[in-house]
Amino acid sequence: MELSGLVRALRLEGPRDGQPPPAEQVLLQLGLLISQGPGGAGVLRDLGVLIEAADGQWLFGGRSPAALGELVAVLSGHAAPPKQEQDAADLPGEDSAYAATVERAADVGSVFLRLLEKLEVAKAQESLGVPMVGPVLARVMAPIYIFAATHVVERPWTNARSQSVAQELLASLVRAADCGSVAEFLRGKDEDEEGRFAAVMAILKQELTKDTWKCNPATKFVFSWTLPHVTRPWLGRYLERVLPPSLLISDDYREENKILGVRCLHHIVLNVPAADLCQFNRAQVVYHALYNHLYSREAPLIQAVLLCLLDLLPILERARRQQKLPRPTAACDEVLQLVLTHMEAEHRLALRRVYAKALPAFVQRLGILIARHLKRLERIILGYLEVCDGPEEEARLGILETLQSIIEHAWPRMPCRLPVLLKALLRMMWDVHTDRGSTPESVKTALLQGATQCLILLDRCSEGQVKVLLEGVYSSCEENRVRECLRQVQENT
Repeated sequence: MELSGLVRALRLEGPRDGQPPPAEQVLLQLGLLISQGPGGAGVLRDLGVLIEAADGQWLFGGRSPAALGELVAVLSGHAAPPKQEQDAADLPGEDSAYAATVERAADVGSVFLRLLEKLEVAKAQESLGVPMVGPVLARVMAPIYIFAATHVVERPWTNARSQSVAQELLASLVRAADCGSVAEFLRGKDEDEEGRFAAVMAILKQELTKDTWKCNPATKFVFSWTLPHVTRPWLGRYLERVLPPSLLISDDYREENKILGVRCLHHIVLNVPAADLCQFNRAQVVYHALYNHLYSREAPLIQAVLLCLLDLLPILERARRQQKLPRPTAACDEVLQLVLTHMEAEHRLALRRVYAKALPAFVQRLGILIARHLKRLERIILGYLEVCDGPEEEARLGILETLQSIIEHAWPRMPCRLPVLLKALLRMMWDVHTDRGSTPESVKTALLQGATQCLILLDRCSEGQVKVLLEGVYSSCEENRVRECLRQVQENT
């Protein structure tokens, strides 16, 4: 029977020449027809009408769940972005193939919406003899979710219409699963309930191998968009499934993929129990993968790596203590040594800002043990305070915060460094006050307050030497703004 004829027959509640063919047969034929390509748009329209007109008993009964699962997989593949070579270069921004994908995605999404609407109606009628829709939902939810995640965010293969359909489809999926959010849909309502994340990863796993992950340009985005929805305590049970692809993506030569992979690793570090991460030396594997990225010259990647390392280092330190390893092997010292080496020779402002903003956290992490690095830190502090790094002065503000933390943790080592630090701070205060550039007044105020706080801390740990040294400067200073900062130091007790 022709598809259009079948639609008419179902609308008339039965064909004139007898019963309609089994749904399984029709669905398999449709899948074959769509996969062959020509006339896809017309077939999709008729399929949507067919689903809308079909009786739930006919559509979901018998062996239909398996056939519907296969059809949904075919439809999802029909609307997927075009395949690429494994070693292909960057994605093309404008491409006719992507334009065709956008149109197919919107049509396929509309079919999926009708199917989910039909399932919701059937679920409400289960008590009236309609077949149970649970097996159908179990078959179709994961591939429909992957389709929606592929098109929900702006990509080269999406437009406003396909994104809107994908967003509506996600909402419908969440509703059909009786969940309150996408996160709940994936992970389950409570810790004991298994969500749909395992089924989603089972499909993605086939495309997240070393030889295939670049063939479908959407796969890495679907994985990285899905992963953050699964948090502690659910993520730990999926560690074996999510860690290898995260490491694989982070090990790519393209910076975009490195950052994507590192962010996935960071989410894993934050949401998987430390004991699980340390088992089988996984934490060390992640650490070495991140450490190698510290040799990069790209500021966004370095920022992502340092943020991840700062959360990973306590886990490594705890494991080191349990194994009773000697202190010199501490990973925090190793990372800081490399960071300081790069900071000392760095001239690019973007990287200087990233390093300077991360440095206070390393000082806090090491505490009094930061004294091991004071010689190099002193040179870096002096060098960074001298250089204006733009309107927001992120590098200088980060260095001032670092200096405050160093004084607080390593105060016994500060008096011998007082002359050089005092001179550098006063010079910076004068430079900030006399700056006629584009630096906002709020930033200047923050710099002056940071320098003032450093002077107060230096005075405390040197038993009042700063007040003595500043007496002549204060009496001869005629600039009210600088004079006010010096007065705060003189009057602080």
